[in-house]
Amino acid sequence: FPAHKPAPAPGFSNVNYAPGNQVPYGYPQHAPGTYQGVASVDNYGFQAEAMGVPAGLAVPAIQNQPIVKDGTIWMPVPPPLPNCPPGLEYLTQVDQILIHQQIELLEILTGFETNNKYEIKNTLGQRVYFAAEDTDCCTRNCCGPSRPFTLRITDNLGHEVITLQRPLRCSSCCFPCCLQELEVQAPPGTPVGYVVQNWHACLPKFTIQDEKRMDVLKITGPCVVCSCCEDIHFEVKSVDETCTVGRISKQWTGFLKEAFTDADNFGITFPMDLNVKMKAVMIGACFLIDFMFFEHAGDNKQRTGVWQ
Repeated sequence: FPAHKPAPAPGFSNVNYAPGNQVPYGYPQHAPGTYQGVASVDNYGFQAEAMGVPAGLAVPAIQNQPIVKDGTIWMPVPPPLPNCPPGLEYLTQVDQILIHQQIELLEILTGFETNNKYEIKNTLGQRVYFAAEDTDCCTRNCCGPSRPFTLRITDNLGHEVITLQRPLRCSSCCFPCCLQELEVQAPPGTPVGYVVQNWHACLPKFTIQDEKRMDVLKITGPCVVCSCCEDIHFEVKSVDETCTVGRISKQWTGFLKEAFTDADNFGITFPMDLNVKMKAVMIGACFLIDFMFFEHAGDNKQRTGVWQ
């Protein structure tokens, strides 16, 4: 097949990561650890099992086309893979994910907090998953962005493949014994990892852990988390924080959208051959960061740091 260089989806801006690393289903794949433009997992120094296409597994010829459902183009369904939780096969074929929060008209008109909904897309603009918050009305409007929540992520068949659960915790670093935490389940009911906030005097810091609570990756954000005419980057690093292996980016969406809505856009990059469970946990980390720093509170102001 000729070289395939798909254009990134509209709204995705990431100067440090070359587009085109994603291989749509049906195209030849490089062996794990040798993918062009992405270094091998072995070079990162973190304890995570690589998850790519198993050696010797033949990639079928191009036959599945993108699925159009209710006017939405969905990513083709990949074949099942061994040792991969059902529904996470999509993540073996991407190294970049786009998350677009849907604008809720009721929130804009009344200020009444509704359940958040998100589209999760690949760089071709095809929907990979749909995420919807499942929180009762009282909790949403009393606790605001600090609320505990269950967020359900479904595939194109409507099957729930990932569940994110955030318990009620303190949102300020004034209480280091009760910092934020998020559990990621895939499939629902089976924990595959955790996102744990780490205490720091001025920086947003998190640890990504596997299902055994072993540290796998670190996340570090900027000192001032303020969205003003530019993207905000949270760097994903190895456990010893000596090298950067990915990034979670809050994208600037313009003055009107930033001022009057809390509908945010995010981009996530990670190694192609990173374990799909850790990719799922990175998606969970993105949602936790969104709620902590970019959801508007009752006074319509977002947090600007770990102490606010």
